[in-house]
Amino acid sequence: MSRLSIGVRLTLWYLAIFAFAQLVFGTGMWFVLRHHLYGLIDDGLVGQVEDLRNFMASQKKNATIAKLQEEINETYALEHSGDYLEMYSENGDLLYRSTFLKDHPVKLTSGTANRTVFTDVRIDHRPFRFTFQRIESNGHTYSATMGVPTREVVETLDLFRAYLLMLAPLLFLAAAGGGYWLSRRALSPVDDLLRGARLISGANLNNRLPKLDTRDELQRLSDTLNEMLDRIESAFLRITQFTADASHELRTPVSLIRTEAELALRRSRGAAEYRESLRHILLEAERTTSLIEQLLCLARADSGRETLLMQPVDLRETIQNVVNGWRQMATIRNLQFSASVAARDLFVLGDETALRRLGDILLDNAFKYTPSPGTVHLSLEHKGDSAVIAVEDSGMGVAEEDQGKIFERFYRIDKSRSRAQGGAGLGLAIAQWIVLQHRGSIAVVSRPGSGAVFRVKLPKVAAPVQNSGVL
Repeated sequence: MSRLSIGVRLTLWYLAIFAFAQLVFGTGMWFVLRHHLYGLIDDGLVGQVEDLRNFMASQKKNATIAKLQEEINETYALEHSGDYLEMYSENGDLLYRSTFLKDHPVKLTSGTANRTVFTDVRIDHRPFRFTFQRIESNGHTYSATMGVPTREVVETLDLFRAYLLMLAPLLFLAAAGGGYWLSRRALSPVDDLLRGARLISGANLNNRLPKLDTRDELQRLSDTLNEMLDRIESAFLRITQFTADASHELRTPVSLIRTEAELALRRSRGAAEYRESLRHILLEAERTTSLIEQLLCLARADSGRETLLMQPVDLRETIQNVVNGWRQMATIRNLQFSASVAARDLFVLGDETALRRLGDILLDNAFKYTPSPGTVHLSLEHKGDSAVIAVEDSGMGVAEEDQGKIFERFYRIDKSRSRAQGGAGLGLAIAQWIVLQHRGSIAVVSRPGSGAVFRVKLPKVAAPVQNSGVL
């Protein structure tokens, strides 16, 4: 069973609330009107009882029952207030009873001198409201029953109720139409968003959802979704570019390996020629292996699966080991390589293997782009709360417009030299990722033809406490 749409559900909720409010309002207004109308009736009855009390107070204290009967008959027999009056003395003697009550006796609950009790009764299908009151006057207590017809009040209430029942369905239908129209109008931007979302695919990620100007939650939702699409498009473009660049970089060594093998198999050769061909194939295979390892590292980093074991590391010792490993390479390439490492221990919170790789990447980059007989200098020093690694070379330098791009993947300044030197443009991207994982920063200062300085800042930590082993 399909679920109702949000617009229909909002309309139903609106109608339920409206119907409940209408019921409460109509019932409340009916009771308010009834209370007001019967209040007027009760005020009239109280006034008539008060007139009767004043009348009895004006009688003589020693008046006989016969005299009281005569006085009451003369006064109330011809008055409208006496049409529904019945009165007894304290001994139960009848002082007055109207003609109507002679034909239709009424028994009511007695009241008190301070409180009047009202009772609704029907006589011959006609509504009346009576009150029974004890009247104390001249040392005597009299019982009086007085009433008035309430046909007009009942008819007014019935007419009011009929109007409510007649108008309620009309108002309900009008509310249903208005509620549905309001819900559709409120949700119409959602339909626009849905239509825009259906048009977006991998082939046109540059499309965006319609820009709303509703200044409400829907506008914030639209803006948030467009921001999300910006991030998705950026990630998609990076993946696409990464895939294209990786394919291009892998295609070259594979082509070279295949070409070398085809040439070696085309005709018989001597052992020296076969050995040379195998050496070329091995060299390209090593380059391909290095490239694949770098690609896997970046792929794991992007997916969050490349984890580092963070612990206090003596950066001075790590960098010194890196420097020792590159001295022979400097000799082979005829470069003047020097290093100045901090004299005392310098600890950072990091992964020793990753930090060693960071140093190797920076020196490898400097060696590649420094022609013989150039100079390369590595330094490690304390600066405030940071440990600063700086690699300075006298190579070709980096143009200002390239300095913001050299940390991008597969970006190479001198593309004509990278193939011969085995670079794929991934080293600095990996270096930047390592630095960021260590909550540090990396920057380059350079001018074309004047060499370059790559400077890495890492936050220092206190040296770990050594366990002396003494109990």
